[in-house]
Amino acid sequence: MRWRSVCWVVGLAAMGAAAWSCQEAQGREPRYAIAGASADRGKDAIEMYGCGSCHMIPGVRGATGTVGPPLIMWSRRTYIAGEVPNTPDYLVRWIEVPQAIEPGTAMPNLGVTEGHARDIAAYLYTIK
Repeated sequence: MRWRSVCWVVGLAAMGAAAWSCQEAQGREPRYAIAGASADRGKDAIEMYGCGSCHMIPGVRGATGTVGPPLIMWSRRTYIAGEVPNTPDYLVRWIEVPQAIEPGTAMPNLGVTEGHARDIAAYLYTIK
């Protein structure tokens, strides 16, 4: 009898772990798929352009800045800079030339290429 109880508990635990793993994997799916973009390259580009010197960005080494807003739960945000909808086209444009979206913004134009901006956007959309 006791052996059956142990097996039952172990079985339930295994099923729970499997379900949790699936939820974790789903949690990393990006909000938007950006054709030709790579979240891994985006993470590297975020480090290369020094975005973490102003922003706190989950998953990016050293990205603990407090000058700009933290980019936590980015994929859940509705607007970019309170100005335009949080969609891939607007986000890529914001990263490339922020002043085109919000003239006078404190966000600097870092000369981010379109390819890098697409990759950075792909990474940001994985942040839930």
